[in-house]
Amino acid sequence: MTRGLKRYSGRGDFHFITFSCYERRPFLQNNEAKACLLEILGEVRGQAGFRLAGYVVMPEHVHLLIDEPPGATPAKIIQILKQRVSRRLRGGAGCSPENLTDHKRFWQRRYYDFNVYSEEKFREKLDYMHMNPVERGLVSHPREWPWSSWSYYERREGLLTVDL
Repeated sequence: MTRGLKRYSGRGDFHFITFSCYERRPFLQNNEAKACLLEILGEVRGQAGFRLAGYVVMPEHVHLLIDEPPGATPAKIIQILKQRVSRRLRGGAGCSPENLTDHKRFWQRRYYDFNVYSEEKFREKLDYMHMNPVERGLVSHPREWPWSSWSYYERREGLLTVDL
């Protein structure tokens, strides 16, 4: 997924980021795991000061649409987020997925980062994220998947607020 990928930071772009669980295993399958990830994402956003324009948490991967935080790169944000989520979920803080017990790694090492350079690309990536659960057959409409920013865009409510 990331072979030959060039990452560009410092241009003030939004970034469409995708990262996956180790070997694309569904470590985020249960609702507690997804809730933990969103809680930690909110904490990291508050500490680092980046804007979150969109998200979706799938059973085995995550999509984010974030801007570049002041004084840090998206790479650093993803590193912190992945470390904290892995520690909390593996540490049994009330939300440890059962299917983690035999695995040493939680995340794939690398991630995909696409610079969103236009309004058209921004909308394209946001729509892609919100339709991901539908395309995968998990729900019939994005409103049925609470683990995304779709409801915030439609009703200004959701599990995690986004920065419009």
